[in-house]
Amino acid sequence: MKNEGKKPEIFERMGLTRKNLFIFAAGIISILLGYFSLAIGKTNDVWSLTIGPILLVLGYVVLLPIALAYKDKKSHLPQK
Repeated sequence: MKNEGKKPEIFERMGLTRKNLFIFAAGIISILLGYFSLAIGKTNDVWSLTIGPILLVLGYVVLLPIALAYKDKKSHLPQK
């Protein structure tokens, strides 16, 4: 049990926390749902024209950059 209770080394070097991973996963899910809604709707359907693009913008422009830029305030405090 070498890494018991520890974050993987790559996450420590990048400064990623569990919250970052949850936000990133939400972004990926939003993107997948956006493409799925584009595929299921007809050409002039509300799914293809409104909901799909909103989900794609939410995933690409909002959630993924937040997941990469988010820093926990607790993780920047000096360790004793």
